[in-house]
Amino acid sequence: MRFALAVHGGAGAWRLGVDGKLIEKTIEGALLRGSEAMRSGSCVDAVVEAIAFLEDSGILNAGTGSTLDYLGNVSMDAGIMAGGKAGAVAIVSYPKNPIRLARIVMERTPHVLLAGPQADELARRVGLERHPGPSERALARWRALRELPESEWVRARVEAAKALGYDTVGAAALGPDGCLAAGASTGGVSLKLPGRIGDSPIPGAGFYANEAVAVSATGIGETIILSMSSLRVANAYLQLGDLAEALRRVVAEHTARWGPNTLGLIAVSRRGEVGGEHNAEGMPWGYMKEGEIRVFGLPG
Repeated sequence: MRFALAVHGGAGAWRLGVDGKLIEKTIEGALLRGSEAMRSGSCVDAVVEAIAFLEDSGILNAGTGSTLDYLGNVSMDAGIMAGGKAGAVAIVSYPKNPIRLARIVMERTPHVLLAGPQADELARRVGLERHPGPSERALARWRALRELPESEWVRARVEAAKALGYDTVGAAALGPDGCLAAGASTGGVSLKLPGRIGDSPIPGAGFYANEAVAVSATGIGETIILSMSSLRVANAYLQLGDLAEALRRVVAEHTARWGPNTLGLIAVSRRGEVGGEHNAEGMPWGYMKEGEIRVFGLPG
């Protein structure tokens, strides 16, 4: 069966003593989960199941491992796109797996993006599993950041986003029938203002898929939204016909405008090309293609 699947665990500095081997094992587990879903389903199943695995890991900033906003609340975003349709959710706290709710928006509603309590109510009504609440790890990180002087919290939020690294998870897949899908999920930036929405639920920014390529992004959400990074990769690929060069060019342009530690990308093309590129100190990611798994871990 011909297929390709790529996943990532977030681009950034990764300076908090994270167990790199555990991260790599988690990336590999997501690839195995997604590829198994592909065998019995579709490219959408592969993306959803791979991301759900990452959301459930508890060690990445998505799902059960989500960071907390300035008030100490879980507030998650997620999105998925395939077959000319997209679905996304923002500022949700009910679903354990926001990516599953995003898929429901895409496949079972006429909308693209639902947000806040109404999106949470949809998750409850369709019977999605409920989020267990803030993890001890997320609470400890939040308490440490809140100890900073009030006047410094905005700067702290930005610096935390660059330093923590694991700000988003994502996946991109090519199915045996030629379908392409991409998605992303995140708990957002630590210490963010309540109500903040990042790039992960924005088609063209945090994720994008068309008939030629599927892309998932990670990094500083505000810069990714302003640059529409995933859409840029798709356009560059159509122009260049070379996925690796398209990724390199978009990251280089982003770095020139916004600086380092701001963007990471993974992508899969209709020809089965797989690529990843980032301007951060690290971005754990990997891919499965024709039965082969490759995982690219953290520096050092």
